[in-house]
Amino acid sequence: MADKRVRRFWDDAEKIQIVAQTRVPGVSVAKVARRYDVNANLIFKWLRDPRFSPVPVPGVDFLPVMIAADPPAMKISSSPVPATAELSVEITTPGGCKVRVEGGLDVARLCALVRGLEA
Repeated sequence: MADKRVRRFWDDAEKIQIVAQTRVPGVSVAKVARRYDVNANLIFKWLRDPRFSPVPVPGVDFLPVMIAADPPAMKISSSPVPATAELSVEITTPGGCKVRVEGGLDVARLCALVRGLEA
């Protein structure tokens, strides 16, 4: 006789925790599904449901940062850093979008641009 699967009921907190684990870079939905002995299609269904999306903490955004080379020596002054600075920045988002900005850099607009790329 074939083993009859027992239907498991997941509460909302468990679903949120499972869905959050699928958002970690390098972790596949299939791995998470095997970890919890649940069908991957069910996790994909939870991923589409806004009730189980991890809630972002307001005001906290983290992006991975990689420093490629030593920056040139900079003069240290006591004057505040202006909102627009002459810099060269290259950002690669976890989704694979690349942004390179050279010259005048408005930090607030750059942050808005990166948030828009990942939305």
